[in-house]
Amino acid sequence: MQSRNWSVTITVFAEILDEGLICHVGFIVDNQPFVIPTAYGRVEDRLYIHGSPASRMLRSLLTGIEVCLTVTLLDGLVLARSAFHHSMNYRSVVIFGTATLVQDAGEKLEALRAFTEHIVPERWAEVRSPNRQELQATLVLSLPITEASAKVRTGPPLDDEEDYSLPVWAGVLPLQVVAGEAVADPRLNTGISLPDYVCKYTRVC
Repeated sequence: MQSRNWSVTITVFAEILDEGLICHVGFIVDNQPFVIPTAYGRVEDRLYIHGSPASRMLRSLLTGIEVCLTVTLLDGLVLARSAFHHSMNYRSVVIFGTATLVQDAGEKLEALRAFTEHIVPERWAEVRSPNRQELQATLVLSLPITEASAKVRTGPPLDDEEDYSLPVWAGVLPLQVVAGEAVADPRLNTGISLPDYVCKYTRVC
C-alpha cells in the first residue's frame, strides 16, 4: 500500500504508528549510512522526534538531508509445513521526507506532550511539565507524513499444495508486547497508589 494522500489511508497508518513504540531513522552523511532507533510521537499528519542538541542524528537531519523512517509491528510467527514458506505476520510503515526544526514554543510543547502520551496515555496530565531549561536543552524535529507506504501480512501459512498432506503442525504463533507487573520507585512517597492507566496498560490500539 502506497499513498501520498494522508487522508485516504489515515486509519491504516495511524493504527500502526500509534501502536508502535520505536522508529528507526535512516539517513546518509558523508556517504556513510546510519539507522538510529528512537522514540517518536504523532500529531495528526506529522511525526516528531526529539533529543539533545548534541545528537549527531538530529544535527544531521537539520541540514535538510533526506530521511527514511520506519515503524514495524510483529504480530506473529507463521509456521509452514516447509522451511521455505515460513514467514511472519507484521504491519509496517515507511515514511520518506526531510525533517524541520520545531521553533514555535506551543508546537514544541505539544510535540513533547505527544511523546509522553504516545508511550503512556494519560501520563502528561499527572507529571510536571518541562521547564524552560529543559525545553532549551531539547531539540524537536517534525517530519510530515506526505510520502509513505504501508505493508501488512496477515493470515495462515501458504504452503505448496502437495505439502498440505505432510504430518507437520502448521499455523500462526501470535506475538504481542505485554506489560509486566509495575515496579515502584524505591524513593516513591508513601500513600501514592498505582495509577489506573498503569494497571491497565496495553499497546494494542
